[in-house]
Amino acid sequence: MSRRIVLGSRGSKLALTQAELVAAKIREANPELEISVRRIGTEGDRNHTMPLENMAGIGVFIKELEDALFDGRIDLAVHSLKDMPAQLPSGLRLAAVMERLDPRDVLISRGQKLSELVPGARVGTGSLRRAVQLNIFRPGLEICSIRGNVDTRLRKVADGEFDGALLAAAGIKRLGQEDRINEYLSPEYFLPAVGQGALAVEIRSDDKETTEIITLLNHLTTWRNITAERSFLIALGGGCRAPIAALATTNGTTLKLEGMVADAVKKKMVRSAEEGNSAKPEDLGEKLAQKLLAMGAAEFIAEAR
Repeated sequence: MSRRIVLGSRGSKLALTQAELVAAKIREANPELEISVRRIGTEGDRNHTMPLENMAGIGVFIKELEDALFDGRIDLAVHSLKDMPAQLPSGLRLAAVMERLDPRDVLISRGQKLSELVPGARVGTGSLRRAVQLNIFRPGLEICSIRGNVDTRLRKVADGEFDGALLAAAGIKRLGQEDRINEYLSPEYFLPAVGQGALAVEIRSDDKETTEIITLLNHLTTWRNITAERSFLIALGGGCRAPIAALATTNGTTLKLEGMVADAVKKKMVRSAEEGNSAKPEDLGEKLAQKLLAMGAAEFIAEAR
């Protein structure tokens, strides 16, 4: 009798699409397995009005999925890695990451590029990180909070409620909506969220059978890159509310990590980069974090708590 594996996912179209991508990879390697996807609602999905930074706690898009892991309703949870907090609850672990798609942010508009939007144009984002970088790169725009799934955000731009919206390229591409992208925003000015573009698989730490199945999905280069980014986040204080961004890239045995910490109120940021051995991503993340803390990030983080 074949074993049944239950994947947990948020209920949005994007989340289910991502869960099916993971399910397909598992089926490909383990055709004898019976695999199903279970939809689980999260606080972040239910509350479409409150800005994310004002919602209590962290992990508002994953807590209910983790609860389902703990009580055995699902065997693994599929997340957008950028939604995962830096440190996971005892008893759960990050088991694998799929090969990362484009990590950049993009502009969705009605034809204009970011430099072409007139002063006062309304640009929507649900991210403090994007908002502070946009404020610095294009001062004079009206930056507005926007919530809801990808289709909702695209519709709000098409209907004229917003002149533009900033989203993650990877999500747009996974939904087959790449033709809606008006501009890819350079990481030189818009550094992405930690883990952006990568899909993560979370499981129970003691589940050896699922570990064996999932390990085959892990993409080593992506794993090293996101490990550097998450180590950077942890060294800065993990769940702090200050806008933080990081992007790691690998070239041969060299890993480059760029990082940013901002003050959303004062619209200031500190940013730098470090390079090191790709086999030691944790060390690189910690080194860059200490560098930015010394450059003033410690003050930004303290003020945001």
